[in-house]
Amino acid sequence: MNKLIKIIGAVAVINILARLIGFSREIVIGNQYGTSRVADALATAYTIPNFLYLVVGGGLTTAFISVYHSTSSDKALFIRKSFTTVLVSISIITVLAFIFADPLLRMVFVNLSEREFAAMYPLFLWMMPSTIFLVLSTWMSGLLNLNDRFHLSSVAILVYNAAFVVIGAVLTYWIGPISYGVGALVSAVLMVLFLFIGIKKSNLSSLKPSFGMTDDIKRVWVIALPILLGGASLQFYAIIQRVAATGLSEGAISAINYASKLSGFPQAVMMTAVTTVIYPMLSKKEGEGDHETVRSLYKKGMLYLAALIVPATAIAYFFADPIVRLVFGHGKFGEKSILITVPIFKAFALSMFFLAANTYVTRFYYAKGNSIWPVVFSLISVLGINLVVIFAWIDSLGAVAIAYGTVISSAANFIMLWVYARIKWKL
Repeated sequence: MNKLIKIIGAVAVINILARLIGFSREIVIGNQYGTSRVADALATAYTIPNFLYLVVGGGLTTAFISVYHSTSSDKALFIRKSFTTVLVSISIITVLAFIFADPLLRMVFVNLSEREFAAMYPLFLWMMPSTIFLVLSTWMSGLLNLNDRFHLSSVAILVYNAAFVVIGAVLTYWIGPISYGVGALVSAVLMVLFLFIGIKKSNLSSLKPSFGMTDDIKRVWVIALPILLGGASLQFYAIIQRVAATGLSEGAISAINYASKLSGFPQAVMMTAVTTVIYPMLSKKEGEGDHETVRSLYKKGMLYLAALIVPATAIAYFFADPIVRLVFGHGKFGEKSILITVPIFKAFALSMFFLAANTYVTRFYYAKGNSIWPVVFSLISVLGINLVVIFAWIDSLGAVAIAYGTVISSAANFIMLWVYARIKWKL
């Protein structure tokens, strides 16, 4: 247990630094553009690339880790074929999204004005290619974590965030907001290069492409597809938030983005630190049939999450105004921007534990080969409860209703996941 705590602690420290640098990008954007049309465009343009990065990268990597421990075939060949599968899949998706960018964006963000669309479109064209490298980096990090190289995958995120914020913040004085599109692409390339060098130096495996569908790769897809659906339903939060906010006043999109990123910072740090270490262990123990250790890991991880996130939630809720002022209240992020953002942040803070716990508990479902029920629960929560709350309250509460939709639906999702796991596996 002491060893586990030390590993989680080390990963947490690196993740805190990486997340701080990444979050500083939002602070800089707020300082430079406030809650303006340009800030709205920056948040909107990154929605689809980030959605694919988290859904495709997370789904294929989780499936890869699950099959890796149970495969009886040559692991080196399996790694090469998995890498090739990920590369080809995300490349096809990215190229199609790039070619059909105009109709895709108009279909997703139907309420954008022509002026808003014109501000967002060139940013999207720069950001979309970064999706290939972001997804590859997720898979590479999974490979490193399987081999206990947790620090390398964490440092890679630090490299990405640092490059993104420096390129975006500095170049914006010469080329305007398009600098953040350039930063998204260049930083993603740098992260992949860092991870590739780490894999080579660690002599883990060759990443030479290997084509052909084997039984193991079929299993990856069988496991990954439900995970992709589940991940997509969870990531629909961000898309629904952007789409719902496009019908509101200027600055609503960016205010929701700032508030969600600020509330998501502590839960992302803590959840990532815990799941990064526990999930590979969990997958291994589940493959060995060691159910007692799995139950122990489940309880320990949940306790760690609660102990870390619940106090952070209380602080965020009761000190929302001074926190927003301290973090964002500089430059063009004036009093108007603060007054828009504070109530949204206060509401989002209440979802911190539920969002982290949902991600954590879902990992146990995947390790046990049950990827259907998390999808069902997510669809009910995100596309059902979330939308009902938003549309019921948005006329009276405005953008705050979008945050409460996340709170109530994520809480409902957690209850369904927890109850089913308790009944099915005595977790």
